[in-house]
Order: sequence, then structure tokens, then C-alpha cells
Amino acid sequence: MHALDVAGQYFDAWNRRDPDAIMATFAEGGTYADPAAGTLSGPAIGAYAGSLFTAFPDLHFDLVHVAATDGGRVTAEWLMRGTNTGPFAGAPPTGQTIALPGADFITVDGDKVRSVQGYFDRRTFVEQLGLQAMVMPYKAGPFAFGTATMVKTGKQTKPGAVGVTKITVRSDQEREQIREYSRAIAAEMLEMPGFLGWIGVVIGQEMYTITAWEDTEAPRQLVRGGTHRGAMRHFYEKDFALGGMLSVWSPERIKLDVRCDECGRVFTLRDWDESTRCECGAALNSTQTTW
Repeated sequence: MHALDVAGQYFDAWNRRDPDAIMATFAEGGTYADPAAGTLSGPAIGAYAGSLFTAFPDLHFDLVHVAATDGGRVTAEWLMRGTNTGPFAGAPPTGQTIALPGADFITVDGDKVRSVQGYFDRRTFVEQLGLQAMVMPYKAGPFAFGTATMVKTGKQTKPGAVGVTKITVRSDQEREQIREYSRAIAAEMLEMPGFLGWIGVVIGQEMYTITAWEDTEAPRQLVRGGTHRGAMRHFYEKDFALGGMLSVWSPERIKLDVRCDECGRVFTLRDWDESTRCECGAALNSTQTTW
């Protein structure tokens, strides 16, 4: 069988969205690699394809140019199309439609695929999903960099309690487990009386949260049940992570720094509401105090 025909069977299996058929085109020990998946072999290839079909149920490859060279090698330029209506890499669907250009370099052995090395721009892929793509170092001198997520209710209420947590993990797997728990907990907190806002920060293997509540009793809801209680039981019953800490700051420790839009003055308030005004008479910028 000609190498172009084998490559054609490979892309036909993808366009039928059939993970088993995709795996069947590979020779024993054959490998697949791309910038997102790394290098895969055997059932892992089918599992990866299945995850893409879950995320993009209408996924399809349009072949722009295909050419064969000596030694059973095929070069295929393609455009991957699809709409993200399912979860992908642990994230919820964005509903965005992608048209991602890329190329595969396929090595054919007889009537089977020996290897596929795929290339595409990961930043283009992320941005087409409607997500942020940021480039930053892991470290620069004494500074370390990471990512952050915020959830806020929009309530114009001074926090009566602020909870701070830190967990140090030992592996990427542990970090992803805690991220999954954190997303579920944040969604549950949005339904809890007295919840104001939540910030989650990940810097390397260290993970932090800051949570604002209307009063010191409101955080107790977290230990009465739900995902948070289950997560804590999981952490304590198993050898999980390196350790961490939890503290809740009481009202007398909380202050608000507010800027006046009119005169630019910045000052500290112990109490604030919609009627609070600067000495110049202007209303204060409520966005400075919104959780």
C-alpha cells in the first residue's frame, strides 16, 4: 500500500471521530506526538483522540496539502476545525469555534503508521478558545510567577472575615487534583450566604487562596459538608501534599484603602457604604471595595 493511502486512512479515522480506528492505523509500538499531548503509544493514542472528540464533537481535519517523500514519509498540512462544547483538559467548554492550522510528519511502515509528529502553535489554539495565553518566566531572581483566578459576587460589603490557605504539593498530579477541588468549592461558595469573593493563586508547587466573608460565622459553612469537607477528609486520610496552613482574619484586622475619583486622595476606612464620601464631597470609588 502506498504511503499516501495509509496516511489517508489515518485522517479518515480522525474525521470519522473513531478512536479505535485511529489506533488500528498504527503499527505495534507506533507513536503519536504533538505539542499538547507529548509522545503517546498504544491505547493512550485512542484516549487522547477520545478526549478531543469529547471537547470538540464536530472535530474535522481539512487537508490543505499532502505529499509523500522517499522512505515512506508523508507530510500533511491541515486545518483542524471544531466547536468546543465539551470539557477539555479539566476546563469547562468555551463554546468557541476553532480553525487551527498545523502539520503532521507521518512515517509509514508497510500498511501501517509507524509514527506521527504533529506541530501546531499552542498559543493560537488557546487564544482561539477564547482563553488567555501569557508568557512569563517561572522565576527571575527572588521573584516567582504563576497564575490566578478570581470569583466575586459584586456585593458592596466590607469583609467581616478573610480566610487564607496555603498548600504545598509534590507533583503536577497533586496540583491538578487540588485545582479540581478548588473550582468545585468556589462554585459552591457562590451559593453560600455571607460569601463575598475568592482568589486562587498557583505559583509553582505552592497554592494559595484568599476568601472574603461577611462575618466570622459564614466560613463555618465550609466544614459542615460539601466538596470542601470531602477534600479535607481526603487530604488528612491520605499522604497528600507536603503540608499547608489555614487562618481566618477577624474584622479588627481588616481595613479598606479607597481612592477618591475626584481629588485622587487615598485613605483608609474602617467602614464603608454607598453614602460614604471623601472630604472633597465626592462619592468614593466603590470598585476599590468590591469583592
